[in-house]
Amino acid sequence: MKCPVCGFEDSKVLDSRPIDEGNCIRRRRECIQCSRRFTTYEKIEQPPLLVIKKDQSRELFNVQKIRDGIIAACHKRPVSAADIEQIVSRVERYAYNSVQEEITTKRIGELIMQELKDLDDVAYIRFASVYRQFTDIPTFMNEMNELLMERKNAGKEENRS
Repeated sequence: MKCPVCGFEDSKVLDSRPIDEGNCIRRRRECIQCSRRFTTYEKIEQPPLLVIKKDQSRELFNVQKIRDGIIAACHKRPVSAADIEQIVSRVERYAYNSVQEEITTKRIGELIMQELKDLDDVAYIRFASVYRQFTDIPTFMNEMNELLMERKNAGKEENRS
């Protein structure tokens, strides 16, 4: 592995540990020439996955777009970076494990909304308002009322237990 500091092409591994539920290996390395330490990540190379957009065009799956959308929805909310990365990881894993070579933006959006609904109501509404393209207040209010009814019904079921 090439040193990012001096460019020497040899280093030794000091520590290796699995991360991302075993889907990735984090390696701590030390350059043999300059003794600087750096971290590398080893991940399984996934086959190309195409995303079918609403206009039926296709583009390569980009996990950064998912991360950016979730971060925007969670802005100034009590949601940790670890929670966001877990959602991103679950959506990415679902997309690649679906044994399909293509996935729709609709399916990706639904997965993200379900994850956010379980995590933070405000982040969910923010994401849904952009994803579902709310154009007026009644549409927005309908979504909020559905969420309130779900929470109310969930509360009733908990009281029965």
